[in-house]
Amino acid sequence: MEEKYTQGDFTLPGEAGYEELTLRLARRWGADVIRDSDGTKLSPEIVEAGYKIYSTICIIRQHNAFAQAHPDAQQQTFLGSRPVVAAEETVEIPLLAGYFTEQFVLNETPEALALMQVWDRTANVEVPRENWRYAQGSVKVTGCVPGRSYTANFLCYRVWEEINMYNHTTNNWQSEHLRQLDPRHPEAWAYLQDWLERWCVENPDTNVVRLTSLFYNFVWIWGEDVRHRNFFTDWASYDFTVSPAALAAFEKQYGYALTAEDFVNQGKHQVTHMPPTQAKRDYMDFIQAFVAEKARALVEIIHRHGKQAYVFYDDSWVGMEPYGERFRSIGFDGLIKCVFSGFECRLCAGAQVPVHELRFHPYLFPVGLGGLPTFAPGGDPARDALSYWKHVRRALLRQSVDRIGLGGYLHLTQGYPDFVDTIENMAREFRRIKELHAHGGPLCLPCKVAVAHTWGKLRSWTLSGHFHETDKHPLIHINEALSGLPVEVRFLSFEEVEQGALADVDVLINAGWAGDAWSGGDAWKSPRLVEAVTRFVVEGGMFIGVGEPSATEGYDSFFRMAPALGVDKDTGARICHGRWACEAVSGPVTVYPDALGDDPRLMLTDGAAQVLCEKGGAPQMTLHALGKGLGVYMSDFRVSPQSTRMLLELLLLRCPDAARRLYLSDTPWVETAYFPADRMLVAANQADETVTTVLRGEQGDISLTLAPMETRMLPL
Repeated sequence: MEEKYTQGDFTLPGEAGYEELTLRLARRWGADVIRDSDGTKLSPEIVEAGYKIYSTICIIRQHNAFAQAHPDAQQQTFLGSRPVVAAEETVEIPLLAGYFTEQFVLNETPEALALMQVWDRTANVEVPRENWRYAQGSVKVTGCVPGRSYTANFLCYRVWEEINMYNHTTNNWQSEHLRQLDPRHPEAWAYLQDWLERWCVENPDTNVVRLTSLFYNFVWIWGEDVRHRNFFTDWASYDFTVSPAALAAFEKQYGYALTAEDFVNQGKHQVTHMPPTQAKRDYMDFIQAFVAEKARALVEIIHRHGKQAYVFYDDSWVGMEPYGERFRSIGFDGLIKCVFSGFECRLCAGAQVPVHELRFHPYLFPVGLGGLPTFAPGGDPARDALSYWKHVRRALLRQSVDRIGLGGYLHLTQGYPDFVDTIENMAREFRRIKELHAHGGPLCLPCKVAVAHTWGKLRSWTLSGHFHETDKHPLIHINEALSGLPVEVRFLSFEEVEQGALADVDVLINAGWAGDAWSGGDAWKSPRLVEAVTRFVVEGGMFIGVGEPSATEGYDSFFRMAPALGVDKDTGARICHGRWACEAVSGPVTVYPDALGDDPRLMLTDGAAQVLCEKGGAPQMTLHALGKGLGVYMSDFRVSPQSTRMLLELLLLRCPDAARRLYLSDTPWVETAYFPADRMLVAANQADETVTTVLRGEQGDISLTLAPMETRMLPL
């Protein structure tokens, strides 16, 4: 590519002691910014080399002296004990049994003990306070019924900040365990503001303060036994925001009190994957307002010192969701998101903030998040980088960002020349794609797609974590496929659907499991919701249901949208009923059976659906006409180039005449994007092998052969 695509828009992690390497790779990768990473420093030689400087701070950690002097200012969480089965009338419950005790310390203050609860889980009733007492880390319960299970809910200090904990265990750090402060504590908040003021004065060369998120980390509860280290993880949880002070402020504002059980929730916690209670919605709003208020104050301090404030979306981001109503009010200058996938790229790109930056993977660590070697014997970081890039690239072709970069320890790249070459090529491709977007967006289908779930816009493009943490759920696969397709995508709540949000939508997708937040659960008990979606289909819309869409008990069909889908699921009530014979036929879509499920309980409702795939006599993919519209059912969806093409072909049923304008490839392994302003067609090979294909367009067909993972720019 031309020389102009070799420089700029790249953030390089520098490292003191490796000045020559830092500056050499800065030139090689075209960096215009050098940053420090967690556990690294920048030397004067690097700082004074003429690059813009990002400095990384995590505002709530690295204050151990203050935390030890003010233990009540440390962050907290509610935990639930492991169940203990009563053999006699008296039971002793060791509260922290099974938990990673380097992470938690019991809060034994009177305020915390007043919030403790004991539960008879077998009967699902709270045990009266007079029937139990706390002493020395355990609760002794009397009046128990032998054979029943008992648990206790209790408040703990979190004495090891979770990201520091992960970095320690991953990289075998021997440094001090960092604690974390709660800005709700008045003395801690005053201290943090003063600390940031001093830090800004003491770091005059810093141009951008890169906040490693803000105050409250996503919930990450560890177990003592390495065989069950990960007790509970939810990237959108609010469990780690709790304290006696927070609960008291909540009660004063909302007029009712929350209990430990509102958080522990029978040991299930209030996971993002389940529809929230009203109490959870209220508490989330309460925390979001608090975080926005405090974050604004920090950004104002940074701005007063002539610096910009960027925030890292991952880690301690709870309460400042980029698609929340209060995010813009904070005043961040930039948002940084680490990305493994296309949907994470779109999540960052669509946030309302001036600068969007992606932190590429692999992170410059010896091992990756999955525990496999990266920059270590047996690792292949160049291969890993390309495996992530092929997902990110297709999303960038649809919506660009402003910057890219890396994080971690730069010295680990020594001995991996293929990785250095790969990053150089990726950076050049990114700059070229960014320039195309600057001149005008890519051509899209005249097809607006909406995804409906409980959270709506708040959880645009995500569920709860990275792909590897939610990869069993069909919606994350749908999101990943959509992230690179030539359609406009939005995310709607069921309330918005009821209120008429489908007026300018062509395709509505609902994907999930019965009762979860993504399928919707009890939201589908609303006749108005069912009416709105059914009317949408009758009037010409397409409804795509995946998994157990619109599923809820208590009605004549398990899938409330069964009349539109022509498919329902037997939960046992219809096991004695006869079923329509099911035979697959060829249809207007190329079916990829491996992407679908194998659910024997699925059945046709009226025999009118066109079955495109059946397994064991049960329909797994169908088309069903209703009025002027179409219902599409898929028993599951696993993302791949083939299944992504299958989804695109479904969307093309809404606008078949637009296909040639997009210069679609005749193979799903090659994706294309046409930028009219530059009359430039981009063809991207998603395969790890050479592919020969034909691109079918309005101005004639184009034959080409693409090398593995090649991106080709074709002027038309």
